[in-house]
Amino acid sequence: MYIKTLTIQGFKSYRDQTQIEPFSPRHNVVVGRNGSGKSNFFAAIRFVLSDAYTSMSKEERQALLHEGVTVTTTMSAYVEIVFDNSDNRFPTGHDEVILRRTIGLKKDEYSLDKKSASKADVMNLLESAGFSKSNPYYIVPQGRITALTNAKDHERLALLKEVAGTKVYEQRRAESLRIMAETDAKRTKINELLDYIESRLSELEEEKEELKEFQDKDKERRCLEYALYQRELEEVGEALDEIEEDRRTEVHGANVRREKFNEREQEISELEKAISEAKHSQRTLKMTRDDTQTELTDFVRTRTELECTITDLRAANASAGGKREEIEAELTRVEKQIAEKESALEQLLPRWTEQRNLEAAEKRNLDEASAKLAALFAKQGRTTKFRTKSERDAYLKHEIGLMEEYRKNQRAALTVTQTELSAAQPGLGEIDGQIVEVQNKIEDGKKRFRDLSDQVVGFKDQHSDLTERRKDLWREDTKLESIVGRAVEELRTAERLLAGMMDKDTGTGLRAVDKIAERNGFEGVYGPLYRLFEVTDPKFNIAVELTAGNSLFHVVVDNDETASRVLDIMMKEKTGRVTFMPLNRLKPKNPPTPNAQDAEPLINKLRFDPKFEKAFQQVFGKTCVCRDLTIAAAYVKSHGINTITLDGDKVDRKGALTGGFHDIRRSRIEAIKAVTTWRVKFEAEDKRSKEVKTSITELEQEITRLTGQMTVLAGQQNQTRESRERLMVEGNQLIRDKEKLKQRIATLETDLSDLETELTGLDAKLAGYKAELATPLAKGLSTEEEMLVVSLGKEVEKWQKDIVELSRFKNKLEGQKNQIEIELNERLRRRREELQSTLDALGDPEDGDVTSAGALEVKLRELKILNKSIAILTAKTQAMEKEGDDLAVKLQELRASLEKVNNQQAEDSRTINRQQKTTERYLAKRQMLLSRKDECNRNIRDLGVLPEEAFEKYISEKLDKLVKKLHSVNEGLKKFAHVNKKAFEQYNNFTKQRDQLLARREDLDKSATSIEELVEVLDQRKDEAIERTFKQVASNFEEVFEKLVPAGRGRLIIQRRIDQDEEMDEDAEETQQSVIDNYTGVSIKVSFNSKVDEGLRIQQLSGGQKSLVALATVFAIQKCDPAPFYLFDEIDANLDAQYRTAVASMIQSLSSTAQFITTTFRPEMLVTADKFYGVLFNNQKVSSIRAIKREEAMEFVDQEAQAQ
Repeated sequence: MYIKTLTIQGFKSYRDQTQIEPFSPRHNVVVGRNGSGKSNFFAAIRFVLSDAYTSMSKEERQALLHEGVTVTTTMSAYVEIVFDNSDNRFPTGHDEVILRRTIGLKKDEYSLDKKSASKADVMNLLESAGFSKSNPYYIVPQGRITALTNAKDHERLALLKEVAGTKVYEQRRAESLRIMAETDAKRTKINELLDYIESRLSELEEEKEELKEFQDKDKERRCLEYALYQRELEEVGEALDEIEEDRRTEVHGANVRREKFNEREQEISELEKAISEAKHSQRTLKMTRDDTQTELTDFVRTRTELECTITDLRAANASAGGKREEIEAELTRVEKQIAEKESALEQLLPRWTEQRNLEAAEKRNLDEASAKLAALFAKQGRTTKFRTKSERDAYLKHEIGLMEEYRKNQRAALTVTQTELSAAQPGLGEIDGQIVEVQNKIEDGKKRFRDLSDQVVGFKDQHSDLTERRKDLWREDTKLESIVGRAVEELRTAERLLAGMMDKDTGTGLRAVDKIAERNGFEGVYGPLYRLFEVTDPKFNIAVELTAGNSLFHVVVDNDETASRVLDIMMKEKTGRVTFMPLNRLKPKNPPTPNAQDAEPLINKLRFDPKFEKAFQQVFGKTCVCRDLTIAAAYVKSHGINTITLDGDKVDRKGALTGGFHDIRRSRIEAIKAVTTWRVKFEAEDKRSKEVKTSITELEQEITRLTGQMTVLAGQQNQTRESRERLMVEGNQLIRDKEKLKQRIATLETDLSDLETELTGLDAKLAGYKAELATPLAKGLSTEEEMLVVSLGKEVEKWQKDIVELSRFKNKLEGQKNQIEIELNERLRRRREELQSTLDALGDPEDGDVTSAGALEVKLRELKILNKSIAILTAKTQAMEKEGDDLAVKLQELRASLEKVNNQQAEDSRTINRQQKTTERYLAKRQMLLSRKDECNRNIRDLGVLPEEAFEKYISEKLDKLVKKLHSVNEGLKKFAHVNKKAFEQYNNFTKQRDQLLARREDLDKSATSIEELVEVLDQRKDEAIERTFKQVASNFEEVFEKLVPAGRGRLIIQRRIDQDEEMDEDAEETQQSVIDNYTGVSIKVSFNSKVDEGLRIQQLSGGQKSLVALATVFAIQKCDPAPFYLFDEIDANLDAQYRTAVASMIQSLSSTAQFITTTFRPEMLVTADKFYGVLFNNQKVSSIRAIKREEAMEFVDQEAQAQ
């Protein structure tokens, strides 16, 4: 291991950072002029490696810092040494070890491998690497050789002891002797104390008997005094309890009175507000009533004019009115007759149809039977007409062909008739539909006309209603403007009152936040905390207000980003100061609240939006409301929460207790409530006012729209009238077409029935002919055919009679039907149309005909509306008069109530003053009793430890007997005035002390023996260390001196003290001396030219020889305890040339195992060195070092020699 590089900055003359090139691991030589900084270079290494620079004062630290001629001041300096640790001599595990020490005026720090380290760690590391404190000669600064040359024998002995490491033994021996001296002193003191204790114990034996008698008497005295004091204490306690009970009663009464006082204060405030409201309502009502009365007067005047007009219209329409009534009556009769006829026709038609169908069916049956009968008769005739079957068959076939041809033609005619009937019947339905459609259109026209008339009437009614509503809205608008104006004034007053309860900057800031949030649309700004909650019960107002404090005015926002944006704008505009509560940053950690009825969480008494719960938990979450301070303090201790009473007395969990009078007239909660109330009222009334104004505008637009619609409806009425007339003409034509079509259908139905009957007969004949073809030609009818002829003849007769009866009944029904239809079509319906036309003509007045019934109806309607408006206004006027009377009565009652409450408040104020004086008397009396109680307790405590009988013996005795007994006992105690009252206690104490001192003396004797044995061992080890070290150093000295002076010889001689004072008595100091003190010094004898001469002592040598001997001594000590490297500062300064060469050769031989860094002014050292460095010094007193060549070093040394 060796020093690899060295870096210096700010240390002594090295101001700038100076990093020296890597040193050689063998011999390095540093040259430079005197004063250039060579010694400072060695001092820098010693500054890091040795403990020469420890415990320095401020001035000594300053001396180590560079002080040059520059303007800048060096505040700190450091020296860093880099060691090559390839042999791992430093147990760090690294190939390099970097050791730095930094110093300033106030700091001194070490770092190891660029990590902070303590000085002890550094010194231990150096010790482990071979830098021994006991061998400080691995660094030899200037003057050390000279000092060793001039050293005395005893100084060389001290150096030998230091090398031997005897300092540890001497320190431990001195410490042991000091402890032994202290032990002897303690033993002497213990012996003295034991003598004193023995004498005191003998005296106390005599005092014990007298003390026992005294104690009996004194115990009796203390029992009596305790009984007296205890009785007095009980009396004082009872008096205190009585006073406390009275005080509690009085406090309860005072609390009740204070609560009532506060309630009345609140009542006064509410009464004043109610009186103000009543006055404002009275003014508003008077203004509204005056406007209504003026409008009512105008309506009455208009009604009078309208009644005159109606009277004239009624007179003009009297004649026309009778005719209209007659027509309407006749029209009603005709309508009734038409309904009766139509009902009868509806009942008759099904019967007639049924009879007609029955007649047709019977005819078809009759025709079929007649045909069959005729066929049988023809068949009977053909039996005689034809002789053979073929002639008959030919005839039959010919007849069948003719009949089929005829049937075909009749079938075609039937089809045509059916087609025509099928075509005609829907036409009848279509005509009926058209008639119904036309009639519906006519009715729709009438309905449309009536609807239009109704709409016109409705629009006129709406117009009138809207006009009235507009007037009402005008009145309401005037009233609302007054109410809004008052609400604005009250809101400003409430805001000024609230602003007076906060500082100006906060008020300005809150207003600025509202404007900024509204202007920029910040939805995350929820406003100050006081706007976000309501107190569920007013009795918690004080608790809520005092708990929140100024937090009421903190602004709640959704996150810190919103708060930053608002804050930036506020800072730019310089508008006030506020505190923000970002919900995303709030993390309230509240302790669990007690689950009890006498401690309720304050947050439960608030109503707020759940999304603001974090903010309310932050402010109110740690606080509970308690009934009184005692309960509040108990919960603070048990649950670690904050508590508050309803009166505002707070107990903080940190121990603070606050409370006192709270002026409810300056309540922030009430002020906030007032602001909120008036703001809500203002916003509601202002909104209502705007709605009323909007409604007025809308009504005016609606009135304009209605006027236009009435004009449009008048035109539509004319169009409807014309359309109805056209439809009536069309309807008459359709009725005539229907009659024609009905006649056509009846004819077709008759033809169709005849054709069907004829076809039935043809079918029967054809069937008979075809059946006859299949039979043989017979001479007559068969039995069955004859029977069939007979039965068919009977059936034909029967059906003929039935048909005659059916025809007769059908004709009767048909006659009735035709008579009803003629009555309906020819008379009643025509008359109804005429009457309707006449009535319609009477019901449609022409424009401008003011004498018509319509004009009268219009005026009557206007009069009705006007009467309704007058009735409404009259009712309103009466209601307002009644309301005014009620307001006057209410105002009078409120004033009376206010006066009554004020009188009660004045009486309460006087009662409170009297109560305060009473409380002061209570407190004075209580203080006096407490003083007596404390005095009694103090007297009882002064009695000391009482016997058990004292608590029962005299408790029930009378007071006078106790006093007599106490007097008797005190008289008996007077003879013991000089008794030692602590004899027992002192005897016991002295006995314990004697035992303790005896045990302590025994311990000290054992300790003294152990210390004497330790001193002997230390002396022996010290002697052995010195003897061993001396032998080694002496041997090394002879070897080194022989190498330096081959022709000479040198040796070390240890000097011993002769035993010439053995007979003399030794004093205390001398008894502590050991055998080691027989060594008095170390002398040196050398010979430079002979190995057998006795030699000369060092005092007899020349200066150069002395220096060589001193160097030999240093080398001998170093060989005893080798170091990894050596620093020699001009050790060859006083040597002769031959000896300098010898020293250089020795250093060269030793440099194979250790590194040498030396300074010199002589050339001999340069010859054997491996690397050379030059120290330079400029005008600013700044040193620097650089590597140079051997030739430059030699040249410098030669120049220095010539200069000298």
